[in-house]
Amino acid sequence: MRRVLVGVTGTVGNLAALHRAAAEARVRGADLWAVLAWQSPGGELGSRNGLGPHALAQCRAAAAERLREVLDTAFGAVKPGVTLEGITVRGTPGAALVDVARDPEDLLVVGTGSRAALRRLVRPSVAHHCLAHAACPVLVVPPSPLQAELDAAHRRNFWRMPLDPRELAQ
Repeated sequence: MRRVLVGVTGTVGNLAALHRAAAEARVRGADLWAVLAWQSPGGELGSRNGLGPHALAQCRAAAAERLREVLDTAFGAVKPGVTLEGITVRGTPGAALVDVARDPEDLLVVGTGSRAALRRLVRPSVAHHCLAHAACPVLVVPPSPLQAELDAAHRRNFWRMPLDPRELAQ
């Protein structure tokens, strides 16, 4: 395989997929491509209704800056040990990843994202889209076990629930 591609969002769960993709690239002796998909404000409908080239250029620049921030957060001063390419693609995440990973020798790595029922209804699954449409193998990385603990802490804080001291002993 010549490329390992990974979708980048910057979420905690996505960092697990990014690190797994780096490990897969090292094992395969492949280049690592971090792909961040972006859309103009209002989606494609917004860009058809008068969003000028200057505004699109600003959106593209913001996406590139976001990609740099995510890669700095993920790897910092310690580089992944393989050639790292970061690209931004205009489009929905699933379609953008499938479009970039069009070579059958590529490996596409995606995270599973949130499994919350409401979020699944509102936002389609990028992993499902990639599994259904990719021309290359797709590796789906489950969220880190720490993500579930972080989500539980957020819910507890949101609902102002007290911390159970027994949880600290684990």
